[in-house]
Amino acid sequence: MLVDNFDVFLFDLDGVIYIGPEPLPEAVESLKRLRQNKKNIRFLTNDPCTTRKKTASRLNSLGIEANSEEVITSGWATAQYLQKEKIRTAVVLGDENLKWECQQVGINTNNQNDVEAVVVGWNNDVSFHDIQKAVKLIHKGVKFVATNADRTFPTPEGPLPAVGAMVEAIQVSTEKRPIIVGKPSPYMFKKALEDFSQSSRIVMVGDNPYTDILGAHRVGIPAVLVSDQKTKKFPSARDFRNPDATIPNLKGLFDSNTRIKKWISPSFSWPDHINAGVAGIIFDKTQRVLLMKRADNGLWVIPSGHVEPGETVEEAIIREISEETGLIVKVNRLIGVYSDPVSQVFSYPNGKVSHFITTCFECEVVGGTLIRENEETLDVNYFDLNHLPENLLRMHPRWLKDALEKEQISYIR
Repeated sequence: MLVDNFDVFLFDLDGVIYIGPEPLPEAVESLKRLRQNKKNIRFLTNDPCTTRKKTASRLNSLGIEANSEEVITSGWATAQYLQKEKIRTAVVLGDENLKWECQQVGINTNNQNDVEAVVVGWNNDVSFHDIQKAVKLIHKGVKFVATNADRTFPTPEGPLPAVGAMVEAIQVSTEKRPIIVGKPSPYMFKKALEDFSQSSRIVMVGDNPYTDILGAHRVGIPAVLVSDQKTKKFPSARDFRNPDATIPNLKGLFDSNTRIKKWISPSFSWPDHINAGVAGIIFDKTQRVLLMKRADNGLWVIPSGHVEPGETVEEAIIREISEETGLIVKVNRLIGVYSDPVSQVFSYPNGKVSHFITTCFECEVVGGTLIRENEETLDVNYFDLNHLPENLLRMHPRWLKDALEKEQISYIR
């Protein structure tokens, strides 16, 4: 039985334990059985329109044992994050519950102008004027924080817009990424795990692959999906959104026929997007290779970049090399197309994580003048293949090796 494999159970609420005012089938009895088996329980909800005490009281009214210390709401977790960041004043686009949580840690939510953060939760009365004000503040450099990014939440009448709808409106207008506190971000899970030792056997039980399952896997714990429908299976075995087991309801935790896979965290961060990239390998007449030293990370790299809208990949690499080095090149041949997530997933200072699919070409210089330094590069130089710099970006030695295999026309990695 699944119940025998774990000491600590983290539960989502909406769609797992209840929907609307009613508990879901088998939820009350299953949670009671877990208590009888001396299991530790935590309740995690992205709902920012409640407090820990109110959530515990709601569970109690449904016949479920719970206390406020066992509840982690996105509103409470957001207030904890703001306190950790020493934020003292904030504009809160949320209801009285989120404001109350912020006030409990000493944050002034009444000052609407001279503030350190814009905090986005949910309030049915938030207006377009409020969103405009938030955008103006964020443009001035105020920290942008959101309780969660759920686009919808479940109701008996079907899904309705949630916090993510407001977050998207502000993000589009500011081109700034918010700090997301709730699931699937790691922060909320880490708050839930603070009470337990590293040796504790912990599992997440939720109904949403994009928040519950993904979030659990991002912090390295297994996840069980609750669904009585045929659910979408993501193609890659390394996809963080695939559950380790699926059960129709919480009674499935006690089903002797249900097995759970062991989650082994891949050695790459979960990407937000998949982007098209290009790279160009340039050899001189003595077979030295052209490398650039990037200003942002100090690493030596093969000239590379993004594909812009309307470009072919060949046009993109010719443009990128010209912009970065001043050289004019022609494309001689395709070396390979690379998408290995271990080496092709990159995390940026703004929190964005991208997985690049890179088309790599061998290029030949036909004109231009080499520029050795600009805003993006600290140096540009040719290197002997037997004496490459040590701080070479991790996937580039493979690209060079493939480029030297002249008999191989092209292939996909």
